[in-house]
Amino acid sequence: MGEAFRGEFYQKVDAKARVSIPAAFRRILEAEDPATADFPRPRVYMVYGGKNRDFVECYSKAGADWLAAEIEAMELGSKARDRAERDMISRSVMVEIEPDGRIVLPAQVRAKLGLGDGPVEAAFAGFTNRFKLFRRDVYDAQFEDEDEDDDVDALTLIGRAKKERGM
Repeated sequence: MGEAFRGEFYQKVDAKARVSIPAAFRRILEAEDPATADFPRPRVYMVYGGKNRDFVECYSKAGADWLAAEIEAMELGSKARDRAERDMISRSVMVEIEPDGRIVLPAQVRAKLGLGDGPVEAAFAGFTNRFKLFRRDVYDAQFEDEDEDDDVDALTLIGRAKKERGM
């Protein structure tokens, strides 16, 4: 994996559904999707599938290729693979980034996020090899009830995961 998507950024989505991808995220998308004759501009792969998700998961070209390879490694014809292919591959869209760093959010993405016709604010949240795009109020609501956290430090969770992997 290259550089990780890190941080939280808030951007306005205008009435034409245009939004600027944060510069830090654009640098990663550019690095992981070198220009070609067919695609001179970097792309972002937006996964809007999954009925229980209130966000859109966004990958670089390299990240989208990694995701597809992980799904291809699953048992062909299995329910799990069929669901992963449906939610993560079929229900995704590739968008080229404009030279000014903006994209126009496709209709499926706008529907997933519950964006209306008027201007709204979006939240971009880094998640190592991907970032998630939320409507700002939905993202903020996740943190209203932080008492729900089990008071375990995140580093402890990382240590537990390493132990489970036998490291």
